[in-house]
Amino acid sequence: MKSKRPSRKRAGKRAEGPNWGFVAAYAAAMILLLWVWQETVFSQFAARAIPYSEFKAHLARGELVEVSIGETEIYGKIQPRPGKPPAAAAPTNAPASKAAKASPARPFAFRTVRVEDPDLTKELEKAGVRFSGKLPNALTEFLLSWVLPILLMAALWIWLARRFEAPGQSMLAFRRSRARLIVDKQTGVRFRDVAGCEEAKLELAEVVDFLKRPQRYRELGARIPKGILLVGPPGTGKTLLARAAAGEAKVPFFSISGSDFVEMFVGVGAARVRDLFEQAQKRAPCIVFIDEIDAIGRQRGVHMGPVNDEREQTLNALLVEMDGFEPNSGVIILAATNRPEILDRALLRPGRFDRQIVVDAPDLEGRRAILEVHVRNKPLASDVDLRRIAAATAGFSGADLANAVNEAALLAARRGAKRIAQQDLEAAVEKVIAGPERKSRHLTESIKRRVAYHETGHALVGALSPHTPPVRKISVIPRGHGALGYTLQLPEEDQCLLTRSELLDRIKTLLGGRAAEEIVFGEVSTGAQNDLERATQLARQMVVLYGMSERTGLAHWAQKAPGFAGDGEAGLQRDCSEQTAREIDEEVRKLLEDAYAEAKKLLISNRKRLERVAAELLRRETLDGDFFRKLLETEEPETPGRGEPRASLQNKDIQTKR
Repeated sequence: MKSKRPSRKRAGKRAEGPNWGFVAAYAAAMILLLWVWQETVFSQFAARAIPYSEFKAHLARGELVEVSIGETEIYGKIQPRPGKPPAAAAPTNAPASKAAKASPARPFAFRTVRVEDPDLTKELEKAGVRFSGKLPNALTEFLLSWVLPILLMAALWIWLARRFEAPGQSMLAFRRSRARLIVDKQTGVRFRDVAGCEEAKLELAEVVDFLKRPQRYRELGARIPKGILLVGPPGTGKTLLARAAAGEAKVPFFSISGSDFVEMFVGVGAARVRDLFEQAQKRAPCIVFIDEIDAIGRQRGVHMGPVNDEREQTLNALLVEMDGFEPNSGVIILAATNRPEILDRALLRPGRFDRQIVVDAPDLEGRRAILEVHVRNKPLASDVDLRRIAAATAGFSGADLANAVNEAALLAARRGAKRIAQQDLEAAVEKVIAGPERKSRHLTESIKRRVAYHETGHALVGALSPHTPPVRKISVIPRGHGALGYTLQLPEEDQCLLTRSELLDRIKTLLGGRAAEEIVFGEVSTGAQNDLERATQLARQMVVLYGMSERTGLAHWAQKAPGFAGDGEAGLQRDCSEQTAREIDEEVRKLLEDAYAEAKKLLISNRKRLERVAAELLRRETLDGDFFRKLLETEEPETPGRGEPRASLQNKDIQTKR
């Protein structure tokens, strides 16, 4: 086990000497406990409490030895006479015989509440009892009147301060930065723990080398950028890269979110920015990481209001602080965002965040390397092929791959296995893409048969089209939300470009399920809703973005929303006239109708294959890609299926995201 070195803060405290505040608090607590013991606990156990009437009874029998009369209580000593036990020896509701047996015969101390009795002193003198008065304790009165209320108020104030503050913050220190300081050995991340982004690691390696050997760059007059912006889709490992850079450089690492600067109090964000840079300069060389910087780095003057004004003040403070410290002071600012298009231009100018590192989704080799990192400490079976899993997860980010590996471990534990097998990883990928299986959802035979023909139509059209990814799996088991079946098509390699023929074949495959329903049952169902949505989206992109229509010509008829969240038809903004928009709609409709006609033609000419695959799918519920291709090569004649009554269907065909 590695020994932990004390941090600078703890080492400084040890060198200062004893903590006198702790000593004083400990001494005060001991005095208070001693006083409570003397005044309450000790007297409670040493003296027996008796009623005033019983006290008078002992006085009448001459059993009092001595008495001390205070302001509110009377203390003393009683010597019971033989044969006459006092009534206080037992509970008042107990029988007299039991009380006599339980009463002690030796002297005991007593205390009772004082009652207004003018003749008490005369009776004590008559009985020959020694008595005296008791002055009030000055220390007791001082503690009860002054010290105890002050302590209660201080405790109440501390409790209220902790209720309204964030963890680790004081109620009067809301202007302090909320950055978490992580020392070297607590990061636990190195560049070897980050895979799939070799170019980004190469860029950050220069920063790490500067933090380790700054004199080498200063002699050449080189200036390392103050700010580095990590840009990429969510889940690609931007935060992990920042921590790995700090771990490689072995320097302090400040981590804070952009939303931590924005508060309800005016000026708090700017004050926290100044406090953050002040702490960083004290611990230089170090790395400051600001996650989701778009929370404070939005373009100024876009919106009006007090919240935006406070955000602008925070951004202005950040810009000033980045210009304030020296270029080679050893403080490197790393920031991450997935919305670079909304950042203020002043934030991205040279001298601030003048270097941008793109952390994109990994390619095939990158996904394989990421999988190797995540299965490093997991037991794997001998049949595991990580390259095959990487090929089946095109478009996955690092977070998606980590989730898939974790799901595979859970599936292996669920079936009682000691190692993670290939089937666990493949099932985990399907679960991430299509959702969990819902075997508890029972389908009627008519709906199940319609789903089988629908999915077979997708798979058959995809297999007979030359430019579509191979079919990996067909299933009629419900998955996720509303999906009664799915057809999984995964490419064998990453595709950066798609031709017009490939896009048309994809549209044709999407419409194959609806075409199969119409051929077999004579009518369609609602199961093609998601297919029509995706097919229409592809067709519209072909016309307005890619210039793949002869009617509309070589023109760009729409603007795509910038950033990584602008994918899909929802991110398109029309940039054409009403007449052109009408022609675009007509061209999109023509592309869909032609693709649907070709899909029907393929299925009609391969009706026997359609029936054969659908029958086998109904029997097995799931077909893998190899068995599906064997069924297509079989030449045994099959009887065509007959129509079925109408049935509603919610189907969702799953293909790889790209």
